[in-house]
Amino acid sequence: MPEARPSGSVADALHRATERLQQAGVLNPKRESTALWAAVVGGTPGDVWLNREAVADPGTADRFWNAVGKRAGGAPFPYAVGRVGFRNLDLVVDGRALIPRPETEGLVGLVLEWAGSAGDRRGLAADVGTGSGCIALALAVEGNFSGVVATERSPAAAGLARENVTRVRPPVPVDVREGDLLAPLAGDRYRLIVSNPPYLTEEEYGALEPAVRAFEPRDALVSGGDGLDATRALLAGAARLLEPGGLLAFEIDERRGPEVRSLAHEYGWRRIGIHDDLFGRPRFALAFPGETA
Repeated sequence: MPEARPSGSVADALHRATERLQQAGVLNPKRESTALWAAVVGGTPGDVWLNREAVADPGTADRFWNAVGKRAGGAPFPYAVGRVGFRNLDLVVDGRALIPRPETEGLVGLVLEWAGSAGDRRGLAADVGTGSGCIALALAVEGNFSGVVATERSPAAAGLARENVTRVRPPVPVDVREGDLLAPLAGDRYRLIVSNPPYLTEEEYGALEPAVRAFEPRDALVSGGDGLDATRALLAGAARLLEPGGLLAFEIDERRGPEVRSLAHEYGWRRIGIHDDLFGRPRFALAFPGETA
C-alpha cells in the first residue's frame, strides 16, 4: 500500500514526519523534520517555525515526504534532501560522490590564502578526484585562477560534478575530465593542484559509521593496504605538471602526517607543511617542489 503523504498545514506534516523519524530511530526527530522541511523549501528552521500554520503546498509536501522516507531509511541528511552547502555554494549531492565535509572547506581556505584574492585571474588550477565538484567550483568562484580542470575516475561522479557546474555557473571555465587521478591533466601546466584523495585502509573503512559505509562510495575512501596509494600517485606525478612556484595541496588522514611528510621527501618535494583542520587535527598537506626545506 502506498504511504500517505503529509497533508494539511506545515505543522501537521512536521508532526507526522517526527513520528516517522522517531519510529526509525533517528535522533532528535523533531529537529530533523524541521530541518528537512527547511532544506526542501530553501529556508531556515526559523522560517519553518514562523510559517508552521500555513497550508502545506502539495508539491513541497511530496518532496518533503520523499526526503523523510530516505532519512528514515538511514540515508545521511544531505543525500536525503539532495543538496549540501559548501563554503558559499549550494550543490546537488547524492550517492554518486562523497558528501563534502567542513574539513575540506578548510583545505580550500588554505589554498585561497596562498593564491590570493580573486582579481587578476591567472594560471590553471586542478582538482584531482573532484567527486561532487565542490573544491573545483569553490576555486572557480572564489579564487584568482583563469580556469579549473576537475578530474574524476568515476563516470557517475563526473556526471554529478558537471550538473553542479551547470548549477553554479562559475565565472571561469571548469572542465570536468574523466580519468584516474593525474592522468587527465597531461598536456597542461598548473599553478595549483589540489585533491581530497581516498586515504583509508580497509580496516579503517570497516570502522566507519554504518551510514557512511552503506551510502557513500567506497572507492572514494579506501586507498590500498596502508591508505596511501593515491597519495603516492599525487606525490610521484604532480611536480612535473606544476608551473614554477606552483603548489600541491591535499587532504590526509590525521594519523599519517609523518608518513606523508616522509613520502614527500622521498619523491623529491623539498618543502612540505602539515596543517591542522578546524578541530586541531593534522589534516592538510601543502607541498612545493624544488625548494629548500
